[in-house]
Amino acid sequence: MHRVVAYTDGGASGNPGPGGLGVVLLSGHHSKEISRAFRLTTNNRMELLAVITALEALRHTGTHIDIYSDSKYVVDAVTKGWLQSWVRKGFKDKKNPDLWRRYLQAAAPHHVTFHWVKGHAGNPYNERADQLAVMAYRETMPHEEDTGYERTLGSIR
Repeated sequence: MHRVVAYTDGGASGNPGPGGLGVVLLSGHHSKEISRAFRLTTNNRMELLAVITALEALRHTGTHIDIYSDSKYVVDAVTKGWLQSWVRKGFKDKKNPDLWRRYLQAAAPHHVTFHWVKGHAGNPYNERADQLAVMAYRETMPHEEDTGYERTLGSIR
């Protein structure tokens, strides 16, 4: 049985604006850091995409993963059952259905447990995930297109 701990964070400058995500994966003596930058997105999308990125990085089906996030949006949606209600209602009038569907697919083969952690409270792994997210959108990384967000904007205009 594989066990992994993931610390995830995401943010956007301007909300919407340029955004980034950071992930710190820990398993035994191994660790891995992931960061990505996006040219136009929102805080909540980056928080959720950070969790998805952690799940999609897992190499073994059936992994037990503890995800630590400072996002009440993500943690509460899963742990309080909101997500299952949104699924039953076809995500009617809910934001980010593309990412929530992707989350469900990424989480399905694993045993996922969420933990909310207070942001900017000195937890070194949460702080590192935050640093990765901020560095991603502030520094020289190429910025990807958050297609789910930008396509939605295009249909509104």
